[in-house]
Amino acid sequence: MATTSRALEVTVISGEGLRVDRRRPVKKNAFVIVRTNSQNSRSTAASDDAGGSSPAWNEKLVVEMPPHAWFLTVEVRCRANSGDKVVGTARIPASDFVGGNVPANYLHFLSYRLRDGRGEPNGIINLSVRVKGADQNGAGAAATCAAAASVSRPWVGSAVVVGKVAGGVVTGVPVWMA
Repeated sequence: MATTSRALEVTVISGEGLRVDRRRPVKKNAFVIVRTNSQNSRSTAASDDAGGSSPAWNEKLVVEMPPHAWFLTVEVRCRANSGDKVVGTARIPASDFVGGNVPANYLHFLSYRLRDGRGEPNGIINLSVRVKGADQNGAGAAATCAAAASVSRPWVGSAVVVGKVAGGVVTGVPVWMA
């Protein structure tokens, strides 16, 4: 399995019900920061100057996802005279868009509840995520990050022969591969 990072194509679509300090609706200048693995990779969506508490960005960002990253962090901020204020943050598990039986370059549409600094709900962020690139076998994008995203292991099944008739019943028996 390769240990190189993969590029994520994150389209920040829109936000809903965004509030500053849990009281006032966001009026303008909301923007989004998308990052993986703490501070290593970071991208910013342009500010929505007129969207109010339901801004629409529809901006595509490309973020590098290291194989050991477990989360994609999306942070909504608002520009104010006194500086940028954090509206809310969502931590999206990598297992929501990599690993499993997902075809290469599959586009995931996701919506997450944002939480403010106190952990209280503060709006919703809508986005789409696509793991860019694939190996020749078509499973490269999902397989590269799958080790960090999930703890699943392959299952080996064996056929059960009943009498002289084969193929009647098949039972999957989990056998953990080392």
